[in-house]
Amino acid sequence: MFHSRLGCSSISFRHQELPAALRTMAELGFEEIDLGALPGVCDHVPYELSTEAVSAVSSEVLASGLRVRSVNGDIGDLNAVLDADASAARGAHLDSLLALTANTGAKALVLPCGALDHNPVQTVEKDLDLIAAQLIGAGQRAAEFGVELWTESLHFLRFCWNLERAGLLADRLAGAGVGIVMDFSHIVAAGENPLAYLDRHKGRIAHVHLRDAVTENINLSIGKGSADFAGGLQRLAADGYTGHFSLELETRDITHDERPAAAAKAASFITDLI
Repeated sequence: MFHSRLGCSSISFRHQELPAALRTMAELGFEEIDLGALPGVCDHVPYELSTEAVSAVSSEVLASGLRVRSVNGDIGDLNAVLDADASAARGAHLDSLLALTANTGAKALVLPCGALDHNPVQTVEKDLDLIAAQLIGAGQRAAEFGVELWTESLHFLRFCWNLERAGLLADRLAGAGVGIVMDFSHIVAAGENPLAYLDRHKGRIAHVHLRDAVTENINLSIGKGSADFAGGLQRLAADGYTGHFSLELETRDITHDERPAAAAKAASFITDLI
């Protein structure tokens, strides 16, 4: 029904419990999903990820018959300076998310590009160094679980919020095996151009999130913002991008009852562009 490389993030139906969200996406005709595991954004995965919780969520997802492309998670502010106890707690949380990623058959775990704050904890350069080091370390740990590590950068609400910082982080990650997730909405909300972003990150994109936006507003349905999806997808194809796309419709311009129809409409639109 929809393009085989187009999936839907469970964040699009974060108002539903996980079983209902999985049913909704399957009934709409999606065969692939991103699994949202972001506390405060999507509670489909418990933040306190015990072994039992990992098993329960994994079983629920596998029973749905949907493929999982990525798990979109968070292990805390990667530019925070941690003591030994906090660092150990972060490592344990990372392992739980990686176990979930592996158990659901996902290709990668996605982590953010720093805190929900544009201001540095130390300095911009030191914070970028720390974020890169944390992501590289997480990537090395991910390899032990047989999965990849990606980061969503740029992200309008987080430390690497604009093209300059996202590019500086990408430079630090070069050759480290950490993939970059491109999100059209965050690029547009930051006042940046998706084509300029692709120029800066050519050959580095591992996954693409799709949602519309205008400057400083990332929560619009596709077609209600100013994102140039046609131009961006055409450039991705020209650059040789063969990865997948996910509708991450964390929109606030429609009611919950309207979400299934809006997701289907967006999927049909993007399918034609791919």
